[in-house]
Amino acid sequence: MTMPSRLPEPPYGQSSGANLADILERVLDKGIVIAGDIRINLLDIELLTIKLRLIVASVDKAKEMGIDWWEDDPALSSGARRKELARENAELRERLAQLEESGRVEESRRVEESARVEEEAP
Repeated sequence: MTMPSRLPEPPYGQSSGANLADILERVLDKGIVIAGDIRINLLDIELLTIKLRLIVASVDKAKEMGIDWWEDDPALSSGARRKELARENAELRERLAQLEESGRVEESRRVEESARVEEEAP
């Protein structure tokens, strides 16, 4: 008579790696939100309120939920950094053009004033 062989259960903690990986995969696939507020009051006067919101999800899931703030943050995205630099460059070029134009207008006034003074001189 043969008995089915059965491997002993691994000690606590050895199979948790696979379980942790499964849990992490599920959390990243579905996403999880942790929210909380901290309020500090003194004699019914609110001194401080801190609102904490934590979302753990994969990048794809976050984008699916409409969360993509890191794409527009110049500190986190090279594309956003390039856009910010291009915007800043265009703004500086516009200001330079305005300054050059006002300089031309001022120079034109000086020339006109000089010509008028020369005409009035005897």
